[in-house]
Amino acid sequence: MRVLLTGGTGYIGSSVLDRLVAKGHQVTAVVRTADKAAAVQAKGAAPAVADLSDGATLHGLAAASDGVVHVASPGDGTSAAVDETAVTAFLDALRGSDRPFVHTTGVWVHGSGSAINESSAMNAPRLAAWRVPLAERVREAAGVRTSVIAPAVVYGRGGGLLNLVAAGARTTGEAPALTMIGPGDQHWSTVHVDDLAELYALALEQAPAGSYFLGASGLNPTVREISEAVSRALGLSGRVEPEPVVQTLDRLGLLGEALLLDQQATGDTARQVLGWAPEQPSILDDIARTRFTTAL
Repeated sequence: MRVLLTGGTGYIGSSVLDRLVAKGHQVTAVVRTADKAAAVQAKGAAPAVADLSDGATLHGLAAASDGVVHVASPGDGTSAAVDETAVTAFLDALRGSDRPFVHTTGVWVHGSGSAINESSAMNAPRLAAWRVPLAERVREAAGVRTSVIAPAVVYGRGGGLLNLVAAGARTTGEAPALTMIGPGDQHWSTVHVDDLAELYALALEQAPAGSYFLGASGLNPTVREISEAVSRALGLSGRVEPEPVVQTLDRLGLLGEALLLDQQATGDTARQVLGWAPEQPSILDDIARTRFTTAL
C-alpha cells in the first residue's frame, strides 16, 4: 500500500514508520527540513518536504496515496488550527474513495476514570479539548475508511514522558528523593511505542470505517509506582516525594492538568476488532532497563 505518513520523524511516528516499512508498505513521509528528509529516506521511506499548514500540498499528497496515517502535531498553541487544516485536506482528498485515514487523538480526552473504554464520556482537560470535535468529524466522514487512535501515555525507546518524570526536582539532604508529578496516587494508562505502532498499522490495514481505538496496554500503574521505578534507575533507591497539586500546575501548566488525571483504560476493543496483541515490556520493566540521561 502507498501510505502517506505525517510525524515520521517524531517519537511515535518514527516507530510507526519503522513498522509500516517492515510490513512492506511504500511510505511517503511528510517532513519539514532536508535533514529530516534524509532521516526518513535512510529508513526506507520517500520524503515529501511540506508544512502541515499547507493544505493544498497535503491534499495532493493524500490524493496520490492509498491511505493516510496522521500522527504529527506541532504540540504548541498552533496545534488545533494546523490539525484542522491537515484533516480537512486529507478528508477532501480521500472522500468517496473508501481509502483508509488513521487519525490521532489521545486518552486524556476522556478525563479521569477507573474503567475507561471507547464508550466512555469525553471530559477532556484544556490541553486536549480541541481534539474532541476534530476526532468526531473524522469518524463521521463519509466515503473514507476512517479510524481514530487515542494513545495512552507512551513509553519505550528511551523517549516519552518518562523523561519528564526523571527530570523532577530532588529533595535535599543525605538521602535525596525524586519529586513526583502530583500526589502520586493517580493512575496513568500506558502503552509501549512499538506496540502502539503495530496498532496504527493494523488500523490502516483492517479498521472498519468510523472506528475508534484506545491505544492502551491495559496496565495502569500509579504515578508513585512509575516514579519509584525511575528513582531506582536514577540511583535514588526508589525514594520519592509527592508534589502539591498547586505546585504541579505552576510548574507544568496545562500539561500538569492532564498528568494529574487518574485514568485506567484497557484497550480491549483493538484486541477484539483488530487482533492487536501488545507484547513489549511493561512500563515498569522498561524503566528498569532504561538509562536516563538526567543528571543527579
